[in-house]
This record gives sequence, structure tokens and C-alpha cells, in this order.
Amino acid sequence: MRKLAAEWEAQRAVLLSFPHKKSDWSDDLNSALSVFVRLAQAIAYKELVYIVCDDKEAIKRLFCSTDNMLFIEVPTNDTWCRDYGPLSVYEDGVLQLLDFTFDGWGGKFEASLDNSVNSALADLGIWGKTPLQKIDMVLEGGSLESDGKGTIITTTACLCNANRNGGLTKEEVEARLRQHLGANRFLWLDYGYLAGDDTDSHIDTLARFVNEDTIAYVKCDDKNDEHYDALKAMESQLKEFTTIEGKPYKLAALPFTKAIYKDGVRLAATYANFLITNHALIYPTYNDKADKVAGDIFKELFPNKEIIPINCLRLIEQGGSLHCSTMQIGA
Repeated sequence: MRKLAAEWEAQRAVLLSFPHKKSDWSDDLNSALSVFVRLAQAIAYKELVYIVCDDKEAIKRLFCSTDNMLFIEVPTNDTWCRDYGPLSVYEDGVLQLLDFTFDGWGGKFEASLDNSVNSALADLGIWGKTPLQKIDMVLEGGSLESDGKGTIITTTACLCNANRNGGLTKEEVEARLRQHLGANRFLWLDYGYLAGDDTDSHIDTLARFVNEDTIAYVKCDDKNDEHYDALKAMESQLKEFTTIEGKPYKLAALPFTKAIYKDGVRLAATYANFLITNHALIYPTYNDKADKVAGDIFKELFPNKEIIPINCLRLIEQGGSLHCSTMQIGA
């Protein structure tokens, strides 16, 4: 039996790819690095962090302590390893890592180096005895959520987009995900988007499994906001979804930030882009009054985890946020 791990299951480590001077962060590299340093420190408090970087000695000097950190020099285009890092799948309880094709979100950006990271790490022995299997399918980790029991939640706008795999139907996508991920239930969201998002509506910007019967999602209450209608329609779909037992999911509405702009372009700020680790719930903040509201909600949703906020304003300037910057590796 094969299954895609849920994020709350035991993790061996979390993968990060640090910004460098040849990436899109070069205009203000230090401010970008500071966010990644805080994120790595928050994870490494109790969990191993694999840090992919261009100069490990230089990156090490950014830390007061490098306990629980492994620095690995591998070339990258960018930092969004959620979308090119390996997916953790269990085959009869044994971990396998799946290496899907990453093409820069449908060819929007150069991604050949990012697409080679997983195999480069395998060549360096980072995955140990855990096999890495190359999959001939374009798929980003941020585009789907798993409950660890065979249920996948995703968006039509991304997985059925003509810029991925030539444009597959829902049925064709489901057939491939059954084969590769062992999925047996599919919850498709046909609505919901964030302005400034390059991913064609990744699910991890919109709605996330908190546990097997709870989904946290972004909600917009401002009828004058451009997102109101689409997110309201998304909410209606979520209310129609049922668990494996046929019961409605418990829904936890996450607040919406005020509109944040850079150079006249609205940025994709979302509290749904949180990370679950072995010991903590790490969530993005945006210098917004809703930051505390989101934190209080996470305390209720994750009563047994440390709740850690990290300011991610710098990250959304490049189109992603906290979850986009990480990929957990199964234990």
C-alpha cells in the first residue's frame, strides 16, 4: 500500500534552499537571508535542517549556532524548494522519495538547476539508503495537500493547467496520482486565487489540512476586495467536502491581510502558507493587525505545538512565503 505522507507525520528533516547573489534576491540579498536564517533556527531548535546553498562557509557564518544543521553546496535557480523538493511517500510503511519534474510553474521561470537538486543531493548521499525515484510528470509540492490516508486536496487551476503536462483532465490527473502517490480520494477546488501568485493557485496558499478532519483556509470578509467572490465560492466548496467517514470537515477560517503592494503590484500574502514540524507550527506574518489573529487561531488548532511567527514580508516580494520555502522529509 502506498500513501503520500501528511505534513504532521514524523519528519527526518526539513529542506531549505538559501538565496544567493545570482538569484532574484540579489537586489537586497542580506534582508532575504535574514528571513531564511530565522526560519532555519526555528526548525533546528528540535529538528534537523538541510540547508542547500552556494557557499556553505559563508552561510554558516550567519548563525550563532549551527546545531541540527547540515550545509550542502548545490547550485539552484531559486529558493522555493516546496515545489522542487522530493515528496515523501510510504510503500508498505517504507519511505520513498519521489522526484517529480519542476519546470518553473509551467515555464514561467528558468528552473533547470532547481529541477536537478534532488538528484544532486542523492549523488552526495544526503538521502542515505532512502531511494529517490524520478517521476516523468510535472508536479509541485505546493500544489497538493495530503491527509496521510489517501485523500488529496488540490486546485483545478494548477493541476489541469495547459502549462503543466499539456493540460490534463481531472480524470487523467487522478489516474497519475493514484499510481504515484497512492491517492484514492480527490477534493478539487475550482475557485480561489491570490493576486501576485505565480503558481496558478497552489493549494498551500489557499487551504491546508490541519489534521484528518480539519481544513484551515483563507477567508476574505471585505466585499470590495478583488478576492472576495472567488474565496467565497471556494469556501462554499469546502463546506461541501466530506471526510473519509462522510462527515463535513471542520473548517477554520484564517484572516486576510490588508492589501500589500510593491511597485504597484499586489503581493500574495497568506496565512495558509504555514509549516508543520515535529515540534512547532511556524507561520508567516506581514506586519498586519491580522498577524495576532492568525496566531491565536493556530494556538487553538495546534495546542500541543510551539507556535512560532516569522515575518515574511520580504518573501512575498518574490511571490512566495514560508511554506513555499521549505520541504519536509519523512522519517
